[in-house]
Amino acid sequence: MEIRNIFVVGSGLMGSGIAQTAIQHGYNVTLNDQSKAALERGQAGISKRLDRLVEKGRMTAEEKQACMDRLTTSVSVHTAANADLVIEAIYENLEAKRAIFQQLDKICDAHTIFASNTSSISMTSLAAATSRPERVVGMHFFSPVPVMSLVEIVYGLRTSKEVMDIVAGVGEHMGKRTILAKDKPGFIVNRMLLPMLNEAVQVLDEDIGSVEDVDEGMMRGCNHPMGPLALADMIGLDILLEVMETFYLDLGDTKYRPSHLLRKMVAAGYLGRKSGAGFYLYDEGKKIGVNPIFVKH
Repeated sequence: MEIRNIFVVGSGLMGSGIAQTAIQHGYNVTLNDQSKAALERGQAGISKRLDRLVEKGRMTAEEKQACMDRLTTSVSVHTAANADLVIEAIYENLEAKRAIFQQLDKICDAHTIFASNTSSISMTSLAAATSRPERVVGMHFFSPVPVMSLVEIVYGLRTSKEVMDIVAGVGEHMGKRTILAKDKPGFIVNRMLLPMLNEAVQVLDEDIGSVEDVDEGMMRGCNHPMGPLALADMIGLDILLEVMETFYLDLGDTKYRPSHLLRKMVAAGYLGRKSGAGFYLYDEGKKIGVNPIFVKH
């Protein structure tokens, strides 16, 4: 089966990044969101990022225009009718994702593959909401999608080998390396990574080290390119909390219990880079200093 038309649900950072990567590699993409304003922001973000590639000489203006010509936007899910592949990239909530798949299941052709960009939710549970469980699969991209080279292909109990091979081929055509993960909480990468980020928050909460020292320790001592608190800010503290709650609920081990400080940060509206403040402060996405609540006087 050849994939030509991709329908991306969700025009946020991940959805627009997936759409951009797809159009850069020749796919026709419809970017979908319930909010017209969100769609306009997503489309503008894609155009701006492609403009930077033109400025750096990595793409011509004609190539950029050809990419944008392959992108359409829509507030209606009914435009997914001609999609070969749906990639859902909304927030981490099982019921919300199941509702989208149930709706699309009635609209899309029987051959259409349903993929979710989830970082923690069970593919088997999502597949059960459809009449095509063998055609439901995980395609977990990493942020920022146009830059990060990995896609986790996650298979549920009923995902067919054919579908796994097709979406792996799509990932590779987008210039990504693919790895195959069983349908277990967190899959491969986040099962290891997010508990480490949660533990970094706990270390900060116990006043073992400052924000800068926690991050500097992992960067200098373990050769990480980014500190865990800065990375948590980039991912979104609300997303980190949602995933850790999923781990804790599904796995039951206290080592997955979300840090109390993480809960407080989310409750206070400190969600990280996207809200302008998390463990650090941000101005138009650029880190400008440590959040004053962590600065000792």
